[in-house]
Amino acid sequence: MIQTTAELEAACQELALSSYITIDTEFLRETTFWPELCLIQMAGPDTAVIVDPMAPGIDLAPFFALMANADIVKVFHAARQDIEIIHHLGNLIPHPLFDTQVAAMVCGFGDSVSYDQLVSRIKNVQIDKSSRFTDWSRRPLTDKQLEYALADVTHLRDVYHYLKAELEREGRSSWLAEEMAILESRETYDLHPENAWQRLKMRVRKPIELAVLQKIAAWREREARARNVPRGRIIKDDAIYEIAQQQPKDAEALGRLRTIPKGWERSAAGAAIVDAVTEALAIPKAELPRLPRQNHTPEGAAAAVEMLKVLLKLISEKEGVAAKIIASSDDLDRIAAEGEKADVAALHGWRRELFGEMALKLINGEVALRFVGKKIEAMEIAG
Repeated sequence: MIQTTAELEAACQELALSSYITIDTEFLRETTFWPELCLIQMAGPDTAVIVDPMAPGIDLAPFFALMANADIVKVFHAARQDIEIIHHLGNLIPHPLFDTQVAAMVCGFGDSVSYDQLVSRIKNVQIDKSSRFTDWSRRPLTDKQLEYALADVTHLRDVYHYLKAELEREGRSSWLAEEMAILESRETYDLHPENAWQRLKMRVRKPIELAVLQKIAAWREREARARNVPRGRIIKDDAIYEIAQQQPKDAEALGRLRTIPKGWERSAAGAAIVDAVTEALAIPKAELPRLPRQNHTPEGAAAAVEMLKVLLKLISEKEGVAAKIIASSDDLDRIAAEGEKADVAALHGWRRELFGEMALKLINGEVALRFVGKKIEAMEIAG
């Protein structure tokens, strides 16, 4: 296991000669806001290494330089959390990317297929998953843990080659490129505290309640990041909802809320919440945030959604693409309600070509679904 900067530099120089590298990380985040990086695994076509980022004095700069090398394809499985760690610690996003989970969905392996399922189906190899939820921060790591960690990148080489070939054979490489553009966007990871309220369920009905919700959620986000603890350790979601509805103007009013622990209102956090509520209440009525637009489902839209689900399943099975990556439930709801005006992923790019155009024709009465030979099929209706 690599534990010095010199060893890491040498390994990264060797890996930099490859056209691609497979990468995985092991981390903990149950008790922290930011993931705690515990292990880095990398493999090129002919070499594989494990890096200990927790080793005293090790500098991960060579690793980040490798991640920034645009001449090398970085292959991950379910890349988002790994990239979040790299972005946070190295202030960069690996490019170009190849996410085998997304590629597998495009190639018909089902919705959000797991790594071990892919390895089993492509290589006919069973991975021992018993080490998956072990404590990766404890040292020394066992041979079994290291073997499991290394398997996460060695088998990934074959999975990558197989899926890359499938995408090229099906002419779908550009489809994956559209998805990777989202993973490579800084906006995917640069989440501003002022937008933290969007993670919450909308349980407010008035603009002033939304204003309070936004202020409290932003305060919690900044506090959680600064203290490096999970958001719920600062204040629970239910408490934010109750504060938004009750709008306590002082510590006494805050202390009367059901979701606030006894005595907590006298803490510095309690004072900060009261200040945030006061700040929200001072916003002029004309400047209060607007409540998110609620989609008013037109009469008959519910039935249209059911028909769209059938069409989606038909196309998913026919084209060998996971339904989940073609269109979400929200996409179907909005297409049924808004038609061409629906600004959803299913009506853009390759998804529109594959499904969106047919979906619009279906709700416009230009395509019919019929039952033939114990199967449902879609047919265009002559004008």
